[in-house]
Amino acid sequence: MRADGLSAQRTMPILPATKNGRGRGGAKLATKLLIVMANTDPRNGEELGAPFFQASVAAAMDYDVEVICTATSGSLMKKGVAEKLFVKQGSPKSVYDFIKDAHEAGVKFYCCSPNLDLFDMSKDDLIPECSGIVGGAHMIEEVMEGDCKVLTY
Repeated sequence: MRADGLSAQRTMPILPATKNGRGRGGAKLATKLLIVMANTDPRNGEELGAPFFQASVAAAMDYDVEVICTATSGSLMKKGVAEKLFVKQGSPKSVYDFIKDAHEAGVKFYCCSPNLDLFDMSKDDLIPECSGIVGGAHMIEEVMEGDCKVLTY
């Protein structure tokens, strides 16, 4: 803690993984990032930037990235919804633009199967960036058996 009561910001250098797929300290690196959007409310646009931005960054770093939209966030996979939402009021870039950017970076988006009923959707109602529909077993299997790290929003 500094004399003015603020903590000094400590930065760590970004070190590349070694050629054997291990990071600092010899820990095996995960190859996949699973982002689960379950608690993010699309009615609060400012909550939507971070998950899509972090997905894009991870894909640019050559990680396999999946975003599963479930609960209220599942509505983002419905055509016409994300186009009307903005992270910041007055911004020309919609939430759908963030989704398209992430998809172009290699991120795969999935809609959770109960959302079809919840939001009166069929497969035809999904945005083209949505790679498909998954159930709870897919997510559990990825977490328990896959070589992945999980971020939830």
